Amino acid sequence: MGIIEIVLIGLGLAMDAFAVSICKGLSMKKMNWKSAIIISLYFGIFQAFMPVVGYFLGSTFESFVTNIDHWIAFVLLSLIGGNMIKESFDSEDTKKNDKVDFKTMIVLAIATSIDALAIGITFAFFEVNLLLSISIIGIITFLLSIIGVKIGNKFGDKYQNKAEFVGGLILVLLGIKILLEHLGILVI
Repeated sequence: MGIIEIVLIGLGLAMDAFAVSICKGLSMKKMNWKSAIIISLYFGIFQAFMPVVGYFLGSTFESFVTNIDHWIAFVLLSLIGGNMIKESFDSEDTKKNDKVDFKTMIVLAIATSIDALAIGITFAFFEVNLLLSISIIGIITFLLSIIGVKIGNKFGDKYQNKAEFVGGLILVLLGIKILLEHLGILVI
């Protein structure tokens, strides 16, 4: 897996955190940079940490699934991406909450990074520089979260569903690309 794929995965994974960051920005009467950095650190750190957990889970079971690793990556990425696309059409309003305390943020950080755990499992089946990958994912999530808070504070929840849709689409397309490459249909 090359750097372009890792960046695309990072962008796809960061869309949940970006969408929640928009909501956090919405709930702020005035832009609070300290809160934006706290929110972004939680999301960035968890998005970087969860693939490590997934990687070690995947590595443990690698010998059992080496022949079907591309199918696993395809299914996981498609399910995660498909779910994100589905959620982008949900009209439920997220409860507005401007708190950035540990209890609030840990729940949000875990919820937005579960898909990163699944990505980590797929990393175990490919030649991936884990440190570089998690660094890219964490930095992208951190930056997009800060941008999300600012956008939410300035423009409202107009972009939340679009961000989730784009993130889901990126993950589905990456899953298809991995499958087609391993089946020999696509050579890149």
